[in-house]
Amino acid sequence: MTKQQQMSLGIELGSTRVKAVLLDERLETVATGGFEWRSRLEDGHWTYSLDDVWHAVQRAVAALREDYRGRLQEELTGVGAIGVSAMMHGYLAFDEEGELLTPFRTWQDTTTGAAARELSSLFRCNIPLRWSIAHLHQAILDDEPHVARLASLTTLAGYVHWRLTGERVLGIGDASGMFPIDHQARTYDAALLDAYADLVADRGFAWDIRKVLPEIRVAGEGAGRLTPEGALLLDPTGTFAPGAVAAPPEGDAGTGMVATNSVRRRTANVSAGTSIFAMVVLERPLETTNPNLDMVTTPDGSPVVMVHCNNGAADLDDWVRLFGEAARALGAEFDTDALFRTLYEAALQGSPDAGGLVAYNYRAGEPITGVDEGRPLFMRLPESRLGLADFMRAHLYGAFASLRLGFEILRDEQVSVDEMFAHGGVFRTEGVAQRFLAAALDVPVTVSSSASEGGAWGMALLAAFVLQGGGELPEWLETRVFADTERVTCTASQEELEGFDRFMARYSDGLAAERAAVASFGR
Repeated sequence: MTKQQQMSLGIELGSTRVKAVLLDERLETVATGGFEWRSRLEDGHWTYSLDDVWHAVQRAVAALREDYRGRLQEELTGVGAIGVSAMMHGYLAFDEEGELLTPFRTWQDTTTGAAARELSSLFRCNIPLRWSIAHLHQAILDDEPHVARLASLTTLAGYVHWRLTGERVLGIGDASGMFPIDHQARTYDAALLDAYADLVADRGFAWDIRKVLPEIRVAGEGAGRLTPEGALLLDPTGTFAPGAVAAPPEGDAGTGMVATNSVRRRTANVSAGTSIFAMVVLERPLETTNPNLDMVTTPDGSPVVMVHCNNGAADLDDWVRLFGEAARALGAEFDTDALFRTLYEAALQGSPDAGGLVAYNYRAGEPITGVDEGRPLFMRLPESRLGLADFMRAHLYGAFASLRLGFEILRDEQVSVDEMFAHGGVFRTEGVAQRFLAAALDVPVTVSSSASEGGAWGMALLAAFVLQGGGELPEWLETRVFADTERVTCTASQEELEGFDRFMARYSDGLAAERAAVASFGR
């Protein structure tokens, strides 16, 4: 086996960035590449075109190959294993010929309320707005004509994997956001499949829900190989070889758990990006149902309770970039990392409660607070001083505020967390977002030296796990990946806890203004 045949490539299609990471046989990062993109709101749905998908993937892979060439002075012509991850859930529906029936509908959509309520009642478990089955059922309730031609349904990760390998499969973590899972059998819940088939039986559809969903695989299992056609999709120049073994495609929640070594039961993690969510691996599934708590799984099938918030750091990023524009207009020169680091560190000088400033980061609707559409909003008391430190602190607090409300629900369900692992770009500046998250959740927050690597790194690890023979994922991660990883744990002070509580009191009171903005401030 050649050196490159021992390497593993992970690709993750996040909400704002597509990233590729290459690992060697020692699981060390050899090269990275990325490409920025953004969703569009079209006809009431958040979407990306499939042409944009492949353009972004190709640009990220090309950047990775250029990075590899610069570091090792040779061409990357193939890998031993490959894995694809993407933003969870959403709706990609295809006909028998593999043609897309309607534009991709992402997890950001909040148009599926009626379907989610009906299915939650039918299944007696929470079906979130973003789940694939909610999108499908809403299309049925809305009498969308494309549903009659449905042949297959998948997520973004499942779609890219299918085009690369020809296999219509999905990792169990991502599949658990399409349809409820039987945690013992590690497949879709057969009784609920039957219940849904009965629900739509009088519609006269030719398709069967049991057949349109992708086949489930768990971490460590092979999920096909990169085909010649798939290799050309990654690299249109034709110099990238097919044949790499493929890992089951996963969602960004699953790769986040892997990237933080949080797949063992009673571990937990927070992933912060365009959205923000907390995952707690349970010893057994919850016995009660709460509309703000999702039951999903780890990539190896353990039950997980998830608190998902549609809005994370995207609005915060917009403000940072605005400050960067102002600084450059004055002639300042700096790189993006320095800009974020400087502004984040300024927040440490702010008041514990952000000085009466409140920021709502709602670029999209936020189900956990009952806000149907996105309206980013910044408010302050008339006597509040508008300074940089409090302004940045308010926006960092705002990025965690919805998660705080969800965490309060989690505690009401008697789910306890001793320590939270965190990852995502917002944690790259040491000791800032980590400290504020600890204050928001009143839980020690740990960030490892690999935390900023993100989901593409987690997906590359899952690909390497297949290449190296699989086994027990928690033990493999603990002994092979994280044994020597440096970790920093932060615990909030009493002053910080009380300050965040005061911020949250204002935040909760001001939600009426946020809802009024949705009602009164249109396009």
